[in-house]
Amino acid sequence: MKKVFKIVGLALLGLLVIGTFVFLYKKSRPVEKTYQIETVTQGTIEKKTVATGKVEPRNEILIKPQMSGIISEVYKEAGDKVVAGDIIAKIQVVPDMVNLSGAESRVARAQLAAEQSRINYERDRKLYENLVISREEFERVQLQYKNDQEELQAATDNLNLVKTGMTKSTQKSSNTLVRATVSGTILDIPVKVGNSVIQTNNFNDGTTIASIANLNDMLFVGKIDETEVGKLSTGMPMEITIGAIQDKNISAILEYVSPKATEESGAILFEMKAKMEMPADVFIRAGYSANADIVLERKADVLMIPETCIEFSNDSSFVYVVKTESPQEFDRKYVTVGLSDGINIEIIDGLKLDDKVRGNEIIEKKK
Repeated sequence: MKKVFKIVGLALLGLLVIGTFVFLYKKSRPVEKTYQIETVTQGTIEKKTVATGKVEPRNEILIKPQMSGIISEVYKEAGDKVVAGDIIAKIQVVPDMVNLSGAESRVARAQLAAEQSRINYERDRKLYENLVISREEFERVQLQYKNDQEELQAATDNLNLVKTGMTKSTQKSSNTLVRATVSGTILDIPVKVGNSVIQTNNFNDGTTIASIANLNDMLFVGKIDETEVGKLSTGMPMEITIGAIQDKNISAILEYVSPKATEESGAILFEMKAKMEMPADVFIRAGYSANADIVLERKADVLMIPETCIEFSNDSSFVYVVKTESPQEFDRKYVTVGLSDGINIEIIDGLKLDDKVRGNEIIEKKK
């Protein structure tokens, strides 16, 4: 029995030794490296930078009331299109009690005076017709009568203004009617029926009744880092991508770069604005978040290869040109490179179209 265990142990030991030798032999074998082959092509290279921001209307107009009061009617809602002069809301005036009392007192006095003038006029008219008084005396009474009638009308109009903010003759153009001052789309109406509003004056901006903008004239407003701002100039083309609108790029032209920076979370940023070419088949809402691809430099019809094929050494650039593909053999060659987009790089000198070079992807095989 002991002899059997001894034999089994020796056999296991022998297998372990053989396995170790096999493992070490495989580890010591040389590695054959196979490289991906890339071809020199011709195409366009663009160097871009990305700015983040949002879509805003060029001009957003705030509609303010011309008198204080309470909103009694709202005729429009956000999203409605309006033209200049359209009525948006109506204001009910809350009269000041002192002014109201004074206006009512003025009407009462005007009524008394007008009634007395009417009586005098009727009496003197008959006397004049009977040639009892002169024409001059009659015309003086007639003038007083007309003046008192005008005063009564003025007092009545003043009372209506104090009470309601309008008169019969001005009700269509009254300041109690809040109108659109420009044509466009209503973005927001922040007031409701019953809200108190304050008129615009030298000491108060007034309550905003509505905001209106032309949604066919939109801007991309974004921020760009200080390291990139020096490469920008007005008139540069841009491509705007909006997160809420999939698979749709919108062309834009850079119009403005701020001369002054702002600091946000330690980064120095400059504001930029670009005019968007609004597509007819897409409705773009104000406030959408967006990104802008800005083409800093562009070269068309140039020779190019993947940038990973380039070996940089000090200030020089090299590639490995294919001598034979099977087995793979390469010659190291100096090249002059140009513009890069981070994926492809321009070859200015050293290679020709359809030349083959060594890529950087490696497949390891044991011999």
